[in-house]
Amino acid sequence: MTGRTTPYRVDPDDQDPYAEPARRAAAWRPAVKAAAVVLPVCLIGWLGWQAVANSARDVSSHASARQAPSYAEGDRVGDGGDDARAATSPDSADPTGPAAAPSAAAPSPSAAAAPGGTDRPLAGRTVLLDPGHNTGNAKHTAEINRKVDIGNSHKECDTTGTSTDAGYPEAEFTLDVVHRAERILTDRGATVVLTQNGDRAWGPCIDERARIGNEAKADAAVSVHADGAPASGSGFHVIMPARVAAGPADTSAIVEPSQRLGLLLRDTFKAGTGEPFASYIGRQGLDTRSDLGGLNLSKVPKVFIECGNMRNAGDAQRMSDPQWRQRAAQALADALTSYLTG
Repeated sequence: MTGRTTPYRVDPDDQDPYAEPARRAAAWRPAVKAAAVVLPVCLIGWLGWQAVANSARDVSSHASARQAPSYAEGDRVGDGGDDARAATSPDSADPTGPAAAPSAAAPSPSAAAAPGGTDRPLAGRTVLLDPGHNTGNAKHTAEINRKVDIGNSHKECDTTGTSTDAGYPEAEFTLDVVHRAERILTDRGATVVLTQNGDRAWGPCIDERARIGNEAKADAAVSVHADGAPASGSGFHVIMPARVAAGPADTSAIVEPSQRLGLLLRDTFKAGTGEPFASYIGRQGLDTRSDLGGLNLSKVPKVFIECGNMRNAGDAQRMSDPQWRQRAAQALADALTSYLTG
């Protein structure tokens, strides 16, 4: 409204001393009633406006959070951000699309060292690893001294093996190297068969060791040993099968591929470990024998490696070093990989 309000005037005829306060109260009563109605309505309206405004801010805040994830949440390695994005990718529903491809994780050292440019070059291949001897053989002399037929003669089932002067047994050395090589070969896709895994009381006999590889139809086999030659001799050598055809033995089909495996193993082992060729063999780290049952009875390509002379102080020190044994295992795995993929 835009009209004027007439100012309040005192009536000169009114002599009652209480009349003036009463008139003032009567004049203000409508305004007070109006305020009593208007103020609560205004307060309710203001509170309602605040609630709506806060709700709008919350909705806006949540929408912004969904639309713009922080760098730390969305891209930090290991926080699941990539997996979350892949789950909503159109390709994730297609098993042949990019989402089905393996992740580009850094390859393991053994896989990176695999010849052939792939991290599983031995998929579908079977490898026999034969850790020589057994630490329990010394307690089972009757069993290991039993003679077995190796085709062109009879030999003891097994022997105790040798050791360093400090007492490190050949059987412990061979099993450790084989376990290390097994991990590398398995990473490369191979099926690895062991003739014994440290869980037998003794043995197995040499004829059983050959039979395990034959029954597994191994693509290649290596028997790992350490020599017990005179202390003056040092170095390693690889033993390959001679041609033997007698009784249960017939190496005719494996001589040539075994020689190829033996040459690869010799060269790779020397390059990988720095170990020299055996000074007491005189054949550039190679030997061919017809008196080893593990070779005579094998129907699959197979070689022996004498990784060093445990009676020689220098060789013994190297073979007692876990890092050197890892290099030996790496060389063994690399040679088998080259043979099977070459």
